[in-house]
Amino acid sequence: MSSTHTEPAPAKLNLFLHVTGKRDDGYHLLDSLVCFADCGDVITATARDDAELTLSITGPMAGVLATGNIEDNLILRAARLLRAEANVTQGADLTLEKNLPVASGIGGGSADAAAALRVLCRVWQLDIPTTELEKLALKLGADVPVCLHGKTVLMQGIGEKLIDLPELPNLSLVLVNPGKAVSTPEIFAARDAGFTEENLWDRTARFNSGASLAAALQDCRNDLTLPASGILPEICDVLNALAREDGCLLARMSGSGATCFAIYDTENQAERAAHAIAESQPDWWVQATGIQTTEDRARAQIGASFPA
Repeated sequence: MSSTHTEPAPAKLNLFLHVTGKRDDGYHLLDSLVCFADCGDVITATARDDAELTLSITGPMAGVLATGNIEDNLILRAARLLRAEANVTQGADLTLEKNLPVASGIGGGSADAAAALRVLCRVWQLDIPTTELEKLALKLGADVPVCLHGKTVLMQGIGEKLIDLPELPNLSLVLVNPGKAVSTPEIFAARDAGFTEENLWDRTARFNSGASLAAALQDCRNDLTLPASGILPEICDVLNALAREDGCLLARMSGSGATCFAIYDTENQAERAAHAIAESQPDWWVQATGIQTTEDRARAQIGASFPA
């Protein structure tokens, strides 16, 4: 068996995000429909003969992380935590292929950490119950458990309550980031609205098209859009650019921003929208994509990466 394994770290999309309360310790309570895009970062891990843990970063967004302290990277923190909890003495060489923008509301760092946990369980041949791995994930950040889960869910609490939902239809999406990061704590601090009622989403709902899903999503929203766009007005520019392209069914910010997504009626319309936006805004990150399906997740488990 090979000692090198690869694990995709797909982008997380909050199709809606409602802030439903705030705990005494300052953490906000959320209600969010989460799915995963068919694009993202990729983690590769190779077992070492010694106990050292290393991380190298490649990919188009690698330069953004080059100025930071690599020892603080969430991937290495995940590796150290897993090794300590599982009493592993072996090390690993980890490589992050960084394709997603940093601090962009689509779970890049959290998805990377979750992928690191998954891939190291394979490299180190660990059989850890899912519930225990989810507890480790929560120690790394509120979005890491949902990224570890990797399926369409209703995410509640601070991110620890994951309720499986029926599979979503194939979606034609465009993701756009204006090339600027925003601070999640700063956005929550700037929020001065009340709280949204929880459990507004029908957990039994099934959709046969992107149009039917987009219609249902019109009754929901992202409660962080207003404070985020107040801090970074370019978010409004992104939403407007997505909305004015032909076939747009819904344009919305994901997570705490600044990445926004749009659902289009057809794949061709999504591709044309992505091309038009990228041509008019060359400094923006633009990606036409779909969402992860059961087949995609099964393929990922045998070492496949994202479609080229």
